[in-house]
Amino acid sequence: MPVLERLIDADAFLEMQLLPEYRDSEYELINGEMVEMPPPGFVHGEFAVELSHYIRAFAKARGLGRTTVEAGFRSAFNPRLVLRPDVAFTRHDRAPKPGDRGMGAVMPDLAVEIASPSNSAADLREKAELYLRNGTRLVWLVFPDDERVEVHGKIGEGQSLSLDDTLTGGDVLPGFRLELGRLFAL
Repeated sequence: MPVLERLIDADAFLEMQLLPEYRDSEYELINGEMVEMPPPGFVHGEFAVELSHYIRAFAKARGLGRTTVEAGFRSAFNPRLVLRPDVAFTRHDRAPKPGDRGMGAVMPDLAVEIASPSNSAADLREKAELYLRNGTRLVWLVFPDDERVEVHGKIGEGQSLSLDDTLTGGDVLPGFRLELGRLFAL
């Protein structure tokens, strides 16, 4: 794989993703550097499907917005940033239109990152702050092994929820409620 000798922006990153040598791997662009993402494991994928199901059903029934899995989002504030949350929700008024093949310069309103064995809690918290600094309003960090979810709505602040707690959508998904015991009963 070629070694990049300079920082790139989101447009160059998206063009590079089309090259044959990059097609079989998934990347994010952080601070102008391509960061390869490890392939998600079975449990990771199962949690992504489960959470996207709950979010999508809730949002669709209320006409709130669009739910995606592993979609790329570019920052309107930072041209050297493209993130791929495991699950995301974006309000209709901010989301790319159906059929739009490009990637709009918008971060999701809600980003969900599910911990994999290669992720540390500190790494995921850093990523949560990256989302929040670039326009995401709510971040859920899901830790399947610990059966807990961290909720981040402001930089430097997080709330840890466990099996007996209920995850809510705050101002992003008003009225959304999911008992964590139900989520972790997979």
